[in-house]
Amino acid sequence: MSDSMRESMGDKAANTMKPDSQKSTLEMGQEKAQGAADSVAGTLQPEGEKSATQKAGDSVSGGSKDASKEGKSMMGSVQETLGNTAQSAQDALGMGNKK
Repeated sequence: MSDSMRESMGDKAANTMKPDSQKSTLEMGQEKAQGAADSVAGTLQPEGEKSATQKAGDSVSGGSKDASKEGKSMMGSVQETLGNTAQSAQDALGMGNKK
């Protein structure tokens, strides 16, 4: 596994710079999924194969998390995002639950 499989530090910074209030539900879901996938990749990637930039980024973001827990967390996050996106689409089309 190489750094090319990882989210770049520039992309991480760009995601952080834009306020959540200016992001769509889809953008927020994509960022969550990318971040979780990058975290899992960072956990699985041997330290000797990481660039200095990735090592620094992993230490700042807590890249030493348990990969199994991170994978479960990522799946939960993706499921939640998909559910929220579906609900938003239903609401936009006037198909949401009406009480």
